[in-house]
Amino acid sequence: MSNPSAAGFEPMPRHGVTLRLRLKPMAEPTGHVDGAWWPRSRDLAEELPELLRVLGVRLGHIYRVVYRAREWAVAPAQALIDGKRVLLDKSYYQPSDTICLEGGHGTRHTLFVVPPWGVPHFAHDAMMTAAAPNNATTVADLLEISAATPADRVAEDEAKARWDCERRSKQG
Repeated sequence: MSNPSAAGFEPMPRHGVTLRLRLKPMAEPTGHVDGAWWPRSRDLAEELPELLRVLGVRLGHIYRVVYRAREWAVAPAQALIDGKRVLLDKSYYQPSDTICLEGGHGTRHTLFVVPPWGVPHFAHDAMMTAAAPNNATTVADLLEISAATPADRVAEDEAKARWDCERRSKQG
């Protein structure tokens, strides 16, 4: 077999850490995304191998990954993962904060990408929301859930408490 580097793509390294991924149950597709992924960096070449290995169980061999160019570090045009070629297709039209994975037999998954710097509790909330059965939350709303700062959440809780208190006082 020929050297992969000579063919124009480099083998991607194994990441070796727990993958932060949540997927909707296997069923008819619903909503804007099929789940959520929380990478540890914006280095696609470093982050993708484990994601593709895990999703390969559901999608078969993933032959193409479409990502929004401005949201990731420069990546090669293709990679060799577990001996199989994967096209890495940067796009300026891929919806923000998503990644699209295309597998064999026409399978396709769009994942919400939680920003790597997210606050763990809020990132978890966004991932669980994205993966809920029949969830149709927009990517913008998922991003807002994942990006909320503790101060934002406290202010929101205080505003809800004030509204509830005012509503009860008007009723009573």
